[in-house]
Amino acid sequence: MHTSETTIPAANPQAKHVLPWNPGEKPLMLAPMQGLTNRALRELFTKWVRPDVVWTEFMRVNSQSEKKLLMPGDVRECAAEENGVPLVVQLIGHGKDALVAAARTAQKAGAVHINLNMGCPYGRMTSGLTGGGMLKRPELLQEIIPALRQEIRGSFSVKIRAGYEDPQQIFSLLPLFESSRIDFLVLHPRTVRQAYEGFADHAVTAEVIKRTAIPVIANGDIRSAAFGLELLERTGAAGLMLGRGGIGEPMLFQRLRGRAAAAPDLAERRAMLHRYLSDLLPLYGKLFCGDMQVLGKIKGVVSNVEDHEMERELKQLKRAKNLHAFRAAVEDLAA
Repeated sequence: MHTSETTIPAANPQAKHVLPWNPGEKPLMLAPMQGLTNRALRELFTKWVRPDVVWTEFMRVNSQSEKKLLMPGDVRECAAEENGVPLVVQLIGHGKDALVAAARTAQKAGAVHINLNMGCPYGRMTSGLTGGGMLKRPELLQEIIPALRQEIRGSFSVKIRAGYEDPQQIFSLLPLFESSRIDFLVLHPRTVRQAYEGFADHAVTAEVIKRTAIPVIANGDIRSAAFGLELLERTGAAGLMLGRGGIGEPMLFQRLRGRAAAAPDLAERRAMLHRYLSDLLPLYGKLFCGDMQVLGKIKGVVSNVEDHEMERELKQLKRAKNLHAFRAAVEDLAA
């Protein structure tokens, strides 16, 4: 059972808030990545490398329609866990009433752990006051965050960038998060403007952790076991969230736990990639429609694999014109 009681907010003394990990653990989370962490990929990860927590892709909140706050497919994914691994449902949207109503809908559908995305830097997510765009108007958060806390009976977390343009902006928001009894933060220490350029500044992560009692999960540029373990030690983070590093190398979860070689040789990395793609293909075949959609989606996974010793093999996978050619390139990895 992955639960632990935390402080009950004064606004709702009957509520019990549970974290999606056990006391004393340093959870390793699979990051929510739009277009990648669909339920097929989460199924593979939860059965193979067992992240301590998995997240949905963000669920867009429709502020224009009370009847269609969340897409039906999103509502069907709302749950407390997947294959015994706690599942966090991530909302992205704007407007207090719409967000609160969406949280209510998600809970009725089975969600226990709900997160507000305040970090997504791309596309229409920042054209309005959604995702990272929420940091353009931080004064609006003074109503939104407490209202969500009042509604959410389980854990309520925020996934956030260090700031919109100023990486020091996060510090001005900590008092609001503390007074609202946020259960945990996931911090990616880049600005929204940076997107994924440059490097995640985990000196900001360390300083945030010094200044708040809220558990902080460190996120950003974690691509090796050595770096992840050093980051935990250096910052005092409550845990780690693996995004591109974990998608590109699922065994990174086990390497961080000391259950697999911290620095695997080429043969082991080839074998891992062969297993990964071989197991993912049939799951994608069930989830997506037609060979070309499956091919496009699985190439998105391959694009996160970074291995200069497998450049030839990765190019072959990325250049495959059809699913037959892709499967042949996957089998070449086992040669």
